[in-house]
This record gives sequence, C-alpha cells and structure tokens, in this order.
Amino acid sequence: MSDSKPLHMSPEEFRRQGHAVVDWIADYYSRIETLPVLSRVPPGEIRANLPKHPPQQGEPFERVFADVERIIMPGITHWQSPNFYAFFPTSTSGPAILGDLLSTGLGVQGMLWSTSPACTELETHVLDWLVPMLGLPEKFLSSSTGGGVIHDTASSASLCALLAARERATQYGSNRKGCDGRLVAYASTQTHSSVEKAVKIAGLGSDNLRAIEVDQNFALRTDALARQIDADKKAGLVPCFVCATLGTTSSNAIDPVREIGRLCRENNLWLHVDSAMSGTAALCPEFRFLHDGVEFADSYCFNPHKWMLTNFDCDCFYVADRKHLIQTLSVLPEYLRNQATESGAVIDYRDWQIPLGRRFRSLKLWFVIRHYGIEGLQQHVREHVRIAQQFADWVRDDSRFELAAPVLLNLICFRLRSGDDENQKLMECLNQSGSLYLTHTKLDGKFTLRLCVGQTNTKSRHVERAWQLIQQTAAQLDKS
Repeated sequence: MSDSKPLHMSPEEFRRQGHAVVDWIADYYSRIETLPVLSRVPPGEIRANLPKHPPQQGEPFERVFADVERIIMPGITHWQSPNFYAFFPTSTSGPAILGDLLSTGLGVQGMLWSTSPACTELETHVLDWLVPMLGLPEKFLSSSTGGGVIHDTASSASLCALLAARERATQYGSNRKGCDGRLVAYASTQTHSSVEKAVKIAGLGSDNLRAIEVDQNFALRTDALARQIDADKKAGLVPCFVCATLGTTSSNAIDPVREIGRLCRENNLWLHVDSAMSGTAALCPEFRFLHDGVEFADSYCFNPHKWMLTNFDCDCFYVADRKHLIQTLSVLPEYLRNQATESGAVIDYRDWQIPLGRRFRSLKLWFVIRHYGIEGLQQHVREHVRIAQQFADWVRDDSRFELAAPVLLNLICFRLRSGDDENQKLMECLNQSGSLYLTHTKLDGKFTLRLCVGQTNTKSRHVERAWQLIQQTAAQLDKS
C-alpha cells in the first residue's frame, strides 16, 4: 500500500461514507415492498460473482459498497419486507438499528462489569423493566434471587437452562466428571429442535430426551409427561429438565405451564419456559393468559428480535435463582480477576452464558422501549393480532380451505382441503411469485401452510393482498 494513502478510514471519511450507508438503508426500506421477498438466485451464483482472490491492495469504499447492490442484493431474502410471513419474523425498527450502530461504534466487550460498567448495568436495568411489562413473576428481578440476561437466541437460553438443570440434579458433579447416561430431559413432540441440540451438547444424549405426545391443540399432555417421568424413575434414571413452550413453532400451541410446573415441583425437575415469539404478546394484559403458571418456572426466555421491533440478535433469558446458573457456568482464570468481581457487588454476565465475550445488546432494546413506550409496543402487538384474526376469518369463509390449528395470536395455520400435493404446489407458486413468502409445517401428518403476521411494517393492506393472491393462485391450480 502506498505511503501516501492512510491505512485507516479517517473520521471525516467515515462520516461521509456513513451518511451514504444510512441513506441507502433508508432508501431500502422505502423500496422494500417492490423487491421479490424470497431470493431467486440458484446455489453458487453469489460466489461465482465474487473475485477468486482477495485484493492485494485496498479498494475505495465506493467500489466495495457498489458491489452490495450488484452482487449481494440478488441473494437477499427480505426478512424485513411487509410481505414476509414465513417462519417467525426477525423484526427491526429505526431505533433498534441506530442502537445497534451505536453499540458497534463503541465496540464494547462486556464480559465483566469492569470492562464497561454501563454495558452491564443498562442490561440489568432493561431486563428488570421487562418483568412488570410482561407480567412476569418478581422472582425474575435482579433485586430478588433471580435476574435476566440478554443472549443471542432462545437456543442459547435453552442450553444454559439445561446445563443449570444438569448441575442442580447432580450437585454440580457432572461438570467435574461428565454425565453418566442417567439424566433425562422432557419436551413435547412440537418443541423447537434447539432442545434436541442442547441435550446433545450438554452430554445427556438424544436418547435421553423424551418427546411427549400432544393433545388435539398440539400442546403437551401432562398425563403423558407424568407417566413418562414415573417410568424413568422406576428404571433408575434421573429426570432433571422439562421444556414447556408458549407458542410452538409449528402452530403457536401453548403448553399447560401450570400443570407442568406442579409436576416439576413434585419431582424436583427444572422447568424452562420457552416463549421465544409469543412472549412479546404479554405486553398486552389481555394476552397474559400465556403466562399462567410461569411462577413455577426456574427459567424463562423470549425474543424481542422476533416481534418486539428489536433487530436480531436479542433473547431475554431469566432465571429464578441465579446462583444455579452462575455456579454452573463460572470459570475464573487469573487474567479475569479484578477488584469489582472479588467484592461480589457486581454482575459479571460472562457467568450467565456460554461464551466469554458479549456485545452491548441492551442499547438497541433500551432505544426501542424508550422510543415506542409501553403503549406503542402494545399497539403494535394488538394490530398484528387483529389482522391475523381477520385472515383466519377469511380462511373460514372460503370452503376450499380449512384452519389446521387454533389461531390464538398472530400465526395462522391453514391448508387447502384437497390434499398435500395441492398445498405444496400452492406454496411453491406463491413463493416463486416474489409477492410474498410462506413456509410450511406438518400437523396431524398433513402438509400445512403457515402465515405469521409479525413484520414491523406489515399492515392490513399487505395481508389482504396476500389472501387475494392465495385465493387466485388456488383457483389457477384448480383449473390446471
């Protein structure tokens, strides 16, 4: 590199290029509805357009950024499109993006309180704000025995909960000696696949995860859970963990947490409640039926990045008794020792998660809560639920279709009555059109379409248009 060219971007150059990037993002959101929701590139096309070797000398930022539009954008599936109805959403908003930008600019590594006190204390405070906002038990407050921490995803939360459950059941012996093959975990057949991954990572083994059958509404059957726990005990095994879900991925089913919680208390099992997507609905008092029985939970998580206008990644994970989590995950080498930690007066969030390092995620969550306020967030949730219920009514009124599961909140599971092949063709045609993006599941063994209303800018007109396209495409398939 020439000596005359500065190695690093100057503050002035950063300001100029930063303005260009922010302008591009703003323009992106103004045109996002015109873009095909699902990327249409074939496998390998993006890489084929990239140089085989990295540049020997640095390139002007303008040239690099121009390749975003030319190379990257064709390979983007537009998760922030108001016509994105697939999976569960990963929402965002202006305040969240700006909070994340500020976090990136500060470049904080918040592993210890001492490495940036504001990173830790803001996180603790915002997590405490959310406890009454969601109507959660006070035991999850940092001023009580528990507390909250921001993880990347609910998958990490489930793993940490399982590890704490494992150690509590073995009096912290499995951390020293490993698992002996006797520990057993429980979840329903509808529980997220991250729990299966967690039992593998935690050393319990997938053979020791019991998939409990569900009822007609796809919620875990507590009678079946009770029988399985009893059978495992009689077989000399050690039941230690149950995951209950509030809003399963396939159908948004709500497990009976109160009944499950009583079983866990009777049998000394750790109860983890996964409310990754649906937990945001509890911002509204009328939807707090979700949290019935959560007072029995040892841990709880939900994802603001799914429906609470906060960009990925942001999972809020709570424990009722933080000492189990900290004792499970704490490792203190000499190079991390410091006076604040030794005093016991501070939280070191490195002990609440798998990795040592951590980002300043609470900034974006703080920005979102302060920008929208509780009332604004409630308005957002209520409108999406209203739109989803309207869509469910349209499905009921069309004799070609049927609802495949109860519509409790913002997820509609529906299908053509004419069979799996027709439903798969319908979904593929809709997705190929670029006008919307749906995904599927199987319920009662039948191919089922899922439409989730949760994107930041999704309004009635978008969902009404989606339904019109669904009806028109179904009619075309019927004629062919």
